[in-house]
Amino acid sequence: MKKIILSLVCIIIATSASMVKAQNSSWGVVAGATITNLHFKQDLFGTDQSLGYSAGVKGDLALGSIGFGVDAALLYTQRGATLHLGDRKIWASEGYGVERSYLHYMELPIHLRYKYQNLNGIENIIAPFVYLGPSFSFLLGHSDIPALEYAKMAVSLQFGLGAEIKKKIHVYACYDMGVTYALKTKLLDNMSARNRGWKISVAYYFD
Repeated sequence: MKKIILSLVCIIIATSASMVKAQNSSWGVVAGATITNLHFKQDLFGTDQSLGYSAGVKGDLALGSIGFGVDAALLYTQRGATLHLGDRKIWASEGYGVERSYLHYMELPIHLRYKYQNLNGIENIIAPFVYLGPSFSFLLGHSDIPALEYAKMAVSLQFGLGAEIKKKIHVYACYDMGVTYALKTKLLDNMSARNRGWKISVAYYFD
């Protein structure tokens, strides 16, 4: 885990340094809404989707002039789900029922992006783009549910699409698919769950 974190920090520092030095970079603020759930490997109990939010800063770096670029962000993100622990006797006998599980993260997404630029001038008004990349989420806090234990870091893969409006505003949506576990149950041999969900965001760039 320490090696992963160290490698991540090195990547972020290198990417940030490149963006700061590059003339074809831009920075801005971003905010969004999330619709999330927790996906267990087995059908342990019912889960309901939850609404959350994210906010932070974002930087973009254009790679050449053919539309490819890289973006990175530093976000506060709330995810989670409603867990029907009372569906199973093993937890109902301990007094659990319908429990709301909040997960609060510092999120670091890094995406490779392709923006369509040859649209006969229309791209100066609106330009569609697609993107793909990993997101590293460091746990800041969580709901106090003793039946669960939480991972300090979760990794997900994000892929989505959006549009750049007048080169100042990005409106985009992505699917967030967890590839490492976010939490485990302390009973039933530590059954684990991964973050899953959708995110809709709006970013405004200052330059």
